[in-house]
Amino acid sequence: MQAEQPKIKIKKKRLGAYPYASVVFSITLALFMVGALGLLAIHSRKLTKLIQENVVMQVYLQKDISAASRLKIRKLLEGYDFVAKDQEGLARIEYISRDEAARQFIAETGENFVEFLGENPLRDVYIIHIAEPYQTEARMAEIAATLQQVKGVYEVEYVENLVQAINRNVAKAALILGGFAVILLLVVVVLINNTIKLALFSQRFLIRSMQLVGAKAGFIRQPFLLRSVLHGMAGGLLASALLYALAEYAYSRIPDLLILRDTTMLLYLMGALMLLGALIGFFSTLNSINKYLKLSLDELY
Repeated sequence: MQAEQPKIKIKKKRLGAYPYASVVFSITLALFMVGALGLLAIHSRKLTKLIQENVVMQVYLQKDISAASRLKIRKLLEGYDFVAKDQEGLARIEYISRDEAARQFIAETGENFVEFLGENPLRDVYIIHIAEPYQTEARMAEIAATLQQVKGVYEVEYVENLVQAINRNVAKAALILGGFAVILLLVVVVLINNTIKLALFSQRFLIRSMQLVGAKAGFIRQPFLLRSVLHGMAGGLLASALLYALAEYAYSRIPDLLILRDTTMLLYLMGALMLLGALIGFFSTLNSINKYLKLSLDELY
């Protein structure tokens, strides 16, 4: 009797069941790069906001001013639109008396200039925080001129170069990050599109077989598109997890970065990565499937 020949099992391919590990890996890597740029933009925005919140103007008062006149000036300052408001809607104004200013100076320098001079030459001062819309060179100059005319005000000071530097650097940062974002997004789209196209290459004959048995184009596309969306979202989720781990590691190594932490914007970024992965996966797969649906048998080979 002849020995039985071992049966060779042929693994059947299912429609839409292309090798997805490399696709998810490529999507994760690409979206992580986009996410890293987004995280940098979030921190840059938060840093800019913190700097803008601390743009101040010092309003020095005359030495012989009365307490009533001083309070009147404060009420006047609180009514100006250019004075920034806190979360409770209160004007962000700080008052430092001449005596308090002297104590701070002596504590910082260790030199008692009051005893040396025989008097305290410092003045009472209101420090007002300027609202963001008014932080331009022209408007800051107008504000200083307006306050200088207030009765009881001796002098108004602010750092002009700081305002100019902030506006100039914000514009440069926005331009640079915007340019990088556009270039990186194009690279990511091309990378994911090529990866999906190569993955679907193994399914081209199965697609042709489905066409030959009368399957409609929509029926053939459906499993591919569904899987591509799931793979894109999975890549976005993995990229988000890596991004969160990177951010937490940076915060643990550099504690000063915690002031730039913005959990809400980070969650928005993670959601955007998942949505971006799903959209790019969907349209890249749709483009590739439509291409294979239109090819002749000779072209498939």
